[in-house]
Amino acid sequence: MKLTIDDALTRGGTGVFQWRLLCIFGLVWAADAMQVIAVGFAAPSIALTFDIDRVTALRVGTVFFLGMFVGAFFFGRLADRIGRKWVLIGTVAMDAVFGLASVLANDFTLLLVLRFFTGIAVGGTLPVDYAMMAEFLPPRSRGRWLVWLEGFWAIGTIVVAMTAWTAAELQAAAPWRWIFLIAALPALIGFFLRFWIPESPMYLVRKGRQAEAREVINRILRVNGESPLPADVHLNPAQVPAGVAQSILSPQLRRATLGVMAVWFLVSLSYYGVFIWVPGQLATEGFGFVRGYGFLVILALAQIPGYALAAWGVEAVGRRPTLAGFLLLSAAGCFLFTVASGTAMVAASLIIMSFALLGSWGALYAFTPELYPTHLRGTGMGTASAVARLGGILAPSLLAFVFTRSFTLAIGMFALLLVLAALALLLVKHETRDRAIG
Repeated sequence: MKLTIDDALTRGGTGVFQWRLLCIFGLVWAADAMQVIAVGFAAPSIALTFDIDRVTALRVGTVFFLGMFVGAFFFGRLADRIGRKWVLIGTVAMDAVFGLASVLANDFTLLLVLRFFTGIAVGGTLPVDYAMMAEFLPPRSRGRWLVWLEGFWAIGTIVVAMTAWTAAELQAAAPWRWIFLIAALPALIGFFLRFWIPESPMYLVRKGRQAEAREVINRILRVNGESPLPADVHLNPAQVPAGVAQSILSPQLRRATLGVMAVWFLVSLSYYGVFIWVPGQLATEGFGFVRGYGFLVILALAQIPGYALAAWGVEAVGRRPTLAGFLLLSAAGCFLFTVASGTAMVAASLIIMSFALLGSWGALYAFTPELYPTHLRGTGMGTASAVARLGGILAPSLLAFVFTRSFTLAIGMFALLLVLAALALLLVKHETRDRAIG
């Protein structure tokens, strides 16, 4: 009797094993969110500590995203070669070590170096996390669970906003040290928890390690209260279409890859542009009553219903239409900001941006790993994450020219970029809802 890994996972359903997995991956996912979002919250106090201007302080963000680009590109490919588990353990360890070391930096150049290596670690963690989580989920519930994992990003954002707010209220000498410390602690805890997670059974069966794959599947079934596989069951990889095996740019995948990579880049440029510059703007000048860390917490809280709607949408109406809808809503939020005639409209537009941009990320993270077969999934997610980091690299530096001249013009530019992202999605013809990926 022959079964694919997707068939075997369907037998086990989603139970205790997947909930444990979600908590462990989610903890580190929140930590990664905190490391990424920390840039916008930490820049003003970094500028004060090292007596530099805010644009120079944002170089911390530039080098961090450069590190993420390197980490995503390298570790995604490495995970397809040597497996997911040890790559994840290594990157989380790096995240904790260099993240904690950043707290102690007393020189701006040293801080840049430490944030670069922290970025490498975070960049390696993000794509492999999603590829691995997808490979432990049955097809019918995969999209919803992947959006739930992405929802931990909102938790990390809320924690960073609360940390920055607390440090400001207590008039801390260097709030950025508080922020980097809190951001590094979940990765330290997650490092030890990662040893509980087995290697991906899809990876194992692709490598011909049948006994190990069976052992992992039986562990999942046992934890979920199901019977182990019969002795005569042989686990098979899903069929890979001819010509796909070598590259994510092979003829069968090229169009989808170019389309989804364009979406990743444009969404990333818009998201990081907004959330690197908005925290500093609201914490200092603001827009009438839309000012201070309290409203930043409200913006972070607005992300949670965005994820909830995305989790429903990817299963109820599909990945592509859900992603397209959130992209257009994000663009509408940005456009509303440019024509806002009062603080109430400014507040509403920022809340819509936060709600819809994070819903876009949730749908995008659910969609992308399902576009690629197992032997290219780490590479596909790593490349997507690396392309996104290009947006992160450009957001603090290139966009500084626009932001320092007109905050409204910059937000309006993001509206255009998000519409272009929705158009780029037309290149991706596949709908992956309920599709086997083994």
